[in-house]
Amino acid sequence: MTALQALKAASSSLEATQGQVSTGLRISEASHNAAYWSIATTMRSDNMALSTVSDALGLGIARADIAYTALDSTVGLLSDFSAKVILAKDQPDNRAKIQTELENLKQQIASIATSANFNGANWLNTEHPGNLAELSDYKTAIVSSFVRSPEGHASIGKTDVNLLRTSLFNVGGGGALQADPRSLGDIGG
Repeated sequence: MTALQALKAASSSLEATQGQVSTGLRISEASHNAAYWSIATTMRSDNMALSTVSDALGLGIARADIAYTALDSTVGLLSDFSAKVILAKDQPDNRAKIQTELENLKQQIASIATSANFNGANWLNTEHPGNLAELSDYKTAIVSSFVRSPEGHASIGKTDVNLLRTSLFNVGGGGALQADPRSLGDIGG
């Protein structure tokens, strides 16, 4: 009888251990320990949320990197543009040739701004229907954090990017490299 009870206890313990090994969890059901199960469930949920936020951060970084790279290329081309304008002042006989080179630089800059697109978002060639010069802000947001408060509330943090500061060209006008239709008196002197 004692041997049978010992065998039954060993079998039960083996079954519990097999359950833990197969699920990878010490507590796989609420009936094992409700507090531990609740904590484990919250941690699994947070782990999935952190994974999603990590993916979203990667997308935000990619958008910022593409915009930065395009702006860096644009700055170089604008330096070339400026040098050619100065050259045109010094060499009036070559103005037609220099103007052709300036047109090519303009096309390269427009092409860079248009191609600075990632996953449907372009921070340099925006599509706001209104003139950006008349707006106080034109923001988009990128995911930047995942926070669980001491009370247990989870939230996703976002960082705003003001496209008024990055837009080179906009459908409704007002991009940094677009002609401003307002007079100097309208824009402050």
